[in-house]
Amino acid sequence: MSSEDVKSGFQKSPHRSLFKASGYTDEELRKPLIGIANSFNEIVPGHVELRTIAEAAKKGVIMAGGTPMEFPFIAVCDGISMNHIGMKYSLPSRELIADSIEIMVKAHGLDGIVLIPNCDKTVPAVLMAAARLNIPAIVVSGGPMLAGKYKGNKVDLITVFEGVGAVSNKDMKEEELIELENSACPTCGSCAGMFTANSMNCMTEVLGMALPGNGTIPSVYADRKRLAKLSGMKIMELVKNDIKPRDILNDKAFENALTADMALGCSTNTVLHLTAIAHEAKVEFDLDKINEISQKTPNLCRLSPAGPNHIENLHEAGGIMAVLNELSKKNLLNLEALTVSGLTIGEQIKGKEKVGNDIIADIEQPYSETGGIRVLRGNIAPDGAVVKQSAVAKEMMCKQTVARVFDCEEDASAAIFDGKINKGDCIVIRFEGPKGGPGMREMLAPTAALAGMGLDKDVALITDGRFSGGTRGAAIGHVSPEACEGGPIALVENGDRINIDIINGTLNMEVNDDELEERRKRLVIKLPEVEGALKKYRDSVSSASTGAVHN
Repeated sequence: MSSEDVKSGFQKSPHRSLFKASGYTDEELRKPLIGIANSFNEIVPGHVELRTIAEAAKKGVIMAGGTPMEFPFIAVCDGISMNHIGMKYSLPSRELIADSIEIMVKAHGLDGIVLIPNCDKTVPAVLMAAARLNIPAIVVSGGPMLAGKYKGNKVDLITVFEGVGAVSNKDMKEEELIELENSACPTCGSCAGMFTANSMNCMTEVLGMALPGNGTIPSVYADRKRLAKLSGMKIMELVKNDIKPRDILNDKAFENALTADMALGCSTNTVLHLTAIAHEAKVEFDLDKINEISQKTPNLCRLSPAGPNHIENLHEAGGIMAVLNELSKKNLLNLEALTVSGLTIGEQIKGKEKVGNDIIADIEQPYSETGGIRVLRGNIAPDGAVVKQSAVAKEMMCKQTVARVFDCEEDASAAIFDGKINKGDCIVIRFEGPKGGPGMREMLAPTAALAGMGLDKDVALITDGRFSGGTRGAAIGHVSPEACEGGPIALVENGDRINIDIINGTLNMEVNDDELEERRKRLVIKLPEVEGALKKYRDSVSSASTGAVHN
């Protein structure tokens, strides 16, 4: 289908009449019709300035001979929705966004689309929509926030979350926390560290669905507007040459994305989202591939929360193209992979050397010889669990712990703030998976509290929910199967010994099979009463191990 199906011939006179009611002229209607999908709103800081990006993209489309047609889609701020019922709606928004873009494009016969997301679920959602629609598409995001400054140090949103734990532990005064709160997020944009939004914007570059710079140009830089104009111009080339997302999003592109993910130390959420995008692109995605790639990919970046630097520093050091160039020195990339620029990855990264060794480590002297993410398996997680190993203290890489079990995030958080968690404990939060939550909430509040209290080197956290990209410590999420589907995490009891071995990729409880079978006979599955969007989501969502997509 194309715009010819809705605008050409005398039979489409009524359709043209409606376009003209929107102010379009015959001359505009003769040109390719390009959707400008914009997630602007006045709530989410990463999205408040997206009207300027959309206007720049529209100018690019016009300059290159197309007719831009803007339409909106929703966005959820994971930080604002964190640690209350709002977080149940974050992951479901990904599916709703992809569906709504599909509906707008199919219903109106658009020829191509410029996708303008920025935060957490919006970026993977637009990539899912692009892969599903398979019409010429390009992504240009709103860009990252600049880091804040507090008492001479760089800070970000995660510093504030961890400050809450510090106040609870009486290591910080409330008035200091307010001062930090007023300093941590100084500009619009996606939060400044290598959290989920920026991780996925960087992945969009590596996958080949955005122009170089998309992942790292700060939101407030003029370069960001120029990038949007270039993206608007580039979509017209993609339409002319009939280059579609599935020409780009093949198995080689996803291998590149996983390799870059390991080098950058991205959010664990990238595993969930790349799996979902691959599903829409009809590309097989095996979780075990993650460990295979991690074993041979050095970790080259330690950005917040794993280190003190931020996305703006990565941009100044050469950005994603410099990281890829460094990886290519050990033949770790598929250089022939196509991109929306019209060039291959190999052609794009030619001569893109990094600046210094502080932000992007030399390939011969990496932060570690293995990648930033690890998939664990064992009798707690037969279908897998995910941890951001680059943000785990050495003391927690191989640890025997004692289970402290909670059936929701709120109860676990209360125990942490009440001082009921001890060194050597492993907090187990279950019934928070895609179906069990429903919505697979992120657990930033409890992990940030642990870090703020100085317990991140002594206490682990395991859940069938998710973790924010800002989480640091031995935070193991995406445990599959989830508790509400009878997964073994539902059988863990207080006092059980849990052995965590991130180095060797295992996660086990010291409970024999006979005892587990007895516990299973007593198991009561807990499903909260929900209605509306959450009920629809719970009824259709798949396991986290398959990307939590629609069944």
